[in-house]
Amino acid sequence: MSEKLLIALISTDYPPLRTSAAVQLRDLAQQFAALGHRPVVVVPSPLSRKRWEIERIDGIEVLRVSAPPTRAPSFVRRAIAEMWLPFAMYRNIRKSPFRREKWDILVWYSPPIFFGPLIWAMHRRFGGWRYLILRDIFPEWAVDLGLVHRGPVYLVFKAIAAYQYWIADVIGVQTNSNLAYLKRWENPPRRRIEVLHNWLAVTPSVGCSISVKDTPLAGRKIFVYIGNMGVAQGMDIFMELIVALRHRDDIGFLFVGRGSEFARLEAEKTSRELSNVLFHGEIDSSEIPGLLEQCDVGLVALHPDHKTHNIPGKFVSYVQYGLPVLARVNPGTDLQQLIEENEVGKVYVGNSVDELKQLAEQLIDDDGLRHSMSERGREFGRSMFSPVAAANQIVMSRPASDS
Repeated sequence: MSEKLLIALISTDYPPLRTSAAVQLRDLAQQFAALGHRPVVVVPSPLSRKRWEIERIDGIEVLRVSAPPTRAPSFVRRAIAEMWLPFAMYRNIRKSPFRREKWDILVWYSPPIFFGPLIWAMHRRFGGWRYLILRDIFPEWAVDLGLVHRGPVYLVFKAIAAYQYWIADVIGVQTNSNLAYLKRWENPPRRRIEVLHNWLAVTPSVGCSISVKDTPLAGRKIFVYIGNMGVAQGMDIFMELIVALRHRDDIGFLFVGRGSEFARLEAEKTSRELSNVLFHGEIDSSEIPGLLEQCDVGLVALHPDHKTHNIPGKFVSYVQYGLPVLARVNPGTDLQQLIEENEVGKVYVGNSVDELKQLAEQLIDDDGLRHSMSERGREFGRSMFSPVAAANQIVMSRPASDS
């Protein structure tokens, strides 16, 4: 057996949070443990009276360190809290029982982009090979969507993101297209850029608190959307699709998750008197298999103004659990290529509701097509998006000289 490594996994998200990042980090930590290593998850928490606490979740050590909450409704307040985050975390890590440990690998998950100073300080004090799991190219995507303009704020965010690229030994991006964007940061052997595919453990169905047969959508074929509903997703076209298909009493839509657009979309459902769609708050990740087995097609939404590439966690969930995908994406994305080359769904690029409706009806009306896509999706998802592959890739990135 290879040596047992002490691996820090640093993120803002971990269960009991229900975000896709939390689920990914849980699956990665459990896989590191299965390989014989000792992962320790380090996450900020708004602890009121303690600087730190250690708990075990499903056998994984989780070090929660006191830090200000970053999920503020105000963009400015959130940015200020996230900028202070690494300094607050490091101060309290130094007070924890891990203050004398020698780390073998420091793995951090971005977003957010603000962990750079924390990783630098931890590396200087505790050592460790530095691996950045980069899932968002920020602030570029925010500029694409008009959330940030190319002024002083953009330059500050750009510098913060650049700092975390600079201190990494390896940067693992989601897709091949991201390699080109980060090409100037590659400096072998000092720094490498590689594709680290998203991952998700396949778990058995344990049921779900949402029972479609007990809702007004009972008996319909269901399009399901799980996850974040925010500006970056560009959800409005799906609301128009729901309106366009309201005459079909055999089709229903189910949206499960959270996000800045959730309340607005739910209010729109009410104001437009749409009886073919339901909105439900986020559920525990253990319930996802039980939810998806009640549905027929998984929805993916990426705002068409995006110029960066990503593979959403919901897409990985859909294919691994056998749901064909209907995706509305930005032009030329790697996700479009993955779906079309592996024939696991239909992809639409554009703004025509009528054209999207045609694709939706092709999927929902052809049982044979959905079945074949389902089988291909299961095989494709479990081969490409494996936590085993991700954990091994991160461990193997560490050179022998660091052993």
